[in-house]
Amino acid sequence: MPAVRIAKLFIAGSILGLIAVSAQGCARVKPYEREYLARPSMSANEDPGRARFAHHARGSREGAAGGTGKAGGGCGCN
Repeated sequence: MPAVRIAKLFIAGSILGLIAVSAQGCARVKPYEREYLARPSMSANEDPGRARFAHHARGSREGAAGGTGKAGGGCGCN
């Protein structure tokens, strides 16, 4: 019987641990804090200039641009 009790405690502890870990990522951002989170320095890219050029080159090469929030055609004149 002790093995069953240990298994139940382990499962219960694991579930509580998963709940605690997943709840840490939940946060409400106030409107006046959003300007700081929108700064380029808060980007996950190590080099935002290089990523911006890669998006531009890909859009020019494929003749379509999308998913970046910018309007433009395939001529490369975004």
